[in-house]
Formats: sequence, structure tokens, C-alpha cells
Amino acid sequence: MKDLIEIRWHGRGGQGAKTAALLLADVAFSTGMYVQGFPEYGPERMGAPITAYNRLSNKQIRVHSNIYDPDYVVVVDETLLDSVDVTEGLKEEGAIIINTKHAKEELLPKLNGYKGRVYTIDARKISLEALGKYFPNSPMLAAIVKVSGVMDDEAFLAEMQKSYAHKFASKPEVIEGNMKALSLALQEVQ
Repeated sequence: MKDLIEIRWHGRGGQGAKTAALLLADVAFSTGMYVQGFPEYGPERMGAPITAYNRLSNKQIRVHSNIYDPDYVVVVDETLLDSVDVTEGLKEEGAIIINTKHAKEELLPKLNGYKGRVYTIDARKISLEALGKYFPNSPMLAAIVKVSGVMDDEAFLAEMQKSYAHKFASKPEVIEGNMKALSLALQEVQ
């Protein structure tokens, strides 16, 4: 991992982008990294666009601002491609991960000429299969871990198991479904 990895999340209120960013910070911290995870809101209502951020490093982080030139961008809701410049400031040596059932070639015209790596994952399909409901944040969280290489898959799954066990102690079915969603996403991100 390079000294500092910066990630920007784009989603809509209620889709779990903020939660995914905070979970990533939590599990990265558990593995000994220095972390930041924080949201930025526009109008605070369900369905409104939101942005969340992560900074992950093996060294102390001294920057405390929004992320303007991210290494990675995670797009939890592909409809945002029509209204938000999700590639703004995105480094070409980084990557963008989009929750979609479409092939990446269909999305390229919406990415403002971005020349870096583009990954896709159908988080809807994965979450419906694993959880029975549409919760895209777990599959998108696994996808960014896989694409960024910020931590090893096994370490990630082990830390997420601990995190979910703490958060959902009284709901073991939620733990099982989310773990399945993470495992599937690690395999299916393209």
C-alpha cells in the first residue's frame, strides 16, 4: 500500500455510502492503519446525493479536509453519473468502481473522458441474493477493498465478521447475509 490512500464515495441518502465509509475506517483501524472516515451532506433527506470520504495510511494522517484528488471513487448509485461529475479530481492511476448491471463500455461516455481503470459490480444482484433486500453498501465496501488492495481479503473478512458480530449480536441472520454479500462481491467485482 502506498503511504496514503484517499477514497471518495458517491451515493444517495439511505443507501449506506456513509456507513460503508465508516465501516472501512473501522476495519482498517483494527488492522493497525491510521484512518479517517467522514460524510459530507447536501440537503439531508432520503435519496439526496451524499459524499463520504476515507483516508487510509500506515503513517499518521495530518490532513483534515475533504478529498479533492482521490485515488479511488466508489459510485453506489449509477444514476449519479447523469448529475454529478464523479470523476472530478480522480487520479488516472487510481480507479472508479460503479454499482451497475451494465457493461463498463456503456458507462464510459458518462465518465467525462476518464482514462483510468473502471470497475463494475452489480451490488443489487449480490445484496438481493445474500440479504433478500437491496443494501448496496456491503458489496461496494468489499469491491473497494478488492480494487484498492488496502488489505488482504482474508483479513478484511475476519475484521468485518468481528465488526458485524458486535453491531448485530442479536441478529445473526444479518451477520450471515452481510458476510455472504462481502464474499460474493470480492469475487464478482470486474
